[in-house]
Amino acid sequence: MRKFGSGRLRSLLIHSFQQKHILRPHHPSSLLSSSLPRFLSSSTPVLDFPPSSTSSMADPSASKLPVTLQNINPKILKCEYAVRGEIVTLAQRLQEELLANPGSHPFDEILYCNIGNPQSLGQHPITFFREVLALCDHPSILDKSETQGLFSADAIERAWQILDQIPGRATGAYSHSQGIKGLRDTIAAGIEARDGYPADPNDIFLTDGASPAVHMMMQLLISSEQDGILCPIPQYPLYSASIALHGGTLVPYFLDEASGWGLETSELKKQLEDARSKGINPRALVVINPGNPTGQVLAEDNQRQIVEFCKQEGLVLLADEVYQENVYVPDKEFHSFKKVSRSMGYGEKDISLISFQSVSKGYYGECGKRGGYMEVTGISPDVREQIYKVASVNLCSNISGQILASLVMSPPKVGDESYELYCAEKDGILSSLARRAKTLEDALNNLEGVTCNRAEGAMYLFPRINLPQKAIKAAEAANTAPDAFYCRRLLNATGIVVVPGSGFGQVPGTWHFRCTILPQEDKIPAIVTRLTDFHKSFMDEFRN
Repeated sequence: MRKFGSGRLRSLLIHSFQQKHILRPHHPSSLLSSSLPRFLSSSTPVLDFPPSSTSSMADPSASKLPVTLQNINPKILKCEYAVRGEIVTLAQRLQEELLANPGSHPFDEILYCNIGNPQSLGQHPITFFREVLALCDHPSILDKSETQGLFSADAIERAWQILDQIPGRATGAYSHSQGIKGLRDTIAAGIEARDGYPADPNDIFLTDGASPAVHMMMQLLISSEQDGILCPIPQYPLYSASIALHGGTLVPYFLDEASGWGLETSELKKQLEDARSKGINPRALVVINPGNPTGQVLAEDNQRQIVEFCKQEGLVLLADEVYQENVYVPDKEFHSFKKVSRSMGYGEKDISLISFQSVSKGYYGECGKRGGYMEVTGISPDVREQIYKVASVNLCSNISGQILASLVMSPPKVGDESYELYCAEKDGILSSLARRAKTLEDALNNLEGVTCNRAEGAMYLFPRINLPQKAIKAAEAANTAPDAFYCRRLLNATGIVVVPGSGFGQVPGTWHFRCTILPQEDKIPAIVTRLTDFHKSFMDEFRN
């Protein structure tokens, strides 16, 4: 194996980047992002996409080009994705400036609290998962004697099992459009073990993370602006963006902040009837559990009410369950909607339920591997054929992500060589996340005019800020939302990146921001100190 002089290579990459500034055009409301060089052996988060000031649209000659903002698909213009929006664009520019001119700002690093991207912030991957992936990608080393000393016996055995399921034993080959059958068998067995109810591998569609699965279902359900999708407010912007891209209508239902972001079926009924009175035909209900950005974990009784509501109203239940491993409080437990609906006696002919899972979250945090799946139940065979057709247009999801999805649902077991290390890594990550959540929650609640519900699960806090009227007036003068004004000032003063609540939706007249709990524990004290000092200064400056 080659060994790289990582320090010198990093210096060369930084120098090359500073000299060339090779940046791709970017519109801040785009769902897509460009990549910049990654700095090896660097603890500095990578630049996910460049500032919009580098856009080719700034070139006067651009007006002569055949593609303009006036003639592109208007659905693209309606689409927004706040998690990588204008605040993050500013952060990228500040990071460039710090690289080019250290000491140019009142902070020495950007602290990214804007996106659920654990490994970019220092979280280590699970050893067993990576061993199996490495062996599957390079099977010629499986028979080498050195491999026995470098890899655990169960990782070697699992790699053989997986390779035997892949045609040609090649991870670089296409697979079945739903995903490799043997891996779907493993995932179905994992779902059955989790829920206590049967799962069919033919119901599993492996996808490049959960996001493409969400897009696929929106394509299926939305045929015009009259088709509505009930979404929680606050919501993960993937849903509003996807609904906009596919030409449907978002039907909001508001979570109750006063009750810990509770989901009341009376609110669902109210918004459903209001939508129907306006000629909108609600097709589906999105539920995010544990919540993003709100961090609540639904009680099982509440889930039963939601299932019953969907059955009675003829709605498809879209269950976003990608944070199912992220539960931090002893009085709450994750229950899948599949388990809840089956426990109520509802089967395939009673309710249409699509469940989403991803390898990006949980304790694994494998965002870049782009693995995930949806379990499609309560859908007729003829409609399932259409879902399969859409999946076939994309050929298949990437094989590494498929393998990871199977490993997540079938990790090492008692007696396996990797079991103790796996448990230590998993428990270490989840217990650390719980401590970070509590520390940040307490710090936020100690700020003047800030209230923050506890983080029961997921990876985020969504505090409410009661901004002084002078600050709201200043934001209006700057032609920006008050919470975006606050977040921009926070970034410029401290280097902390959070996302304005206006990007997720909120009750009119209230202001929030979303903050991840993902920076490593040794960074949390600095975040607390910087945030506390900034907030005091901000409130003093704009005090009524």
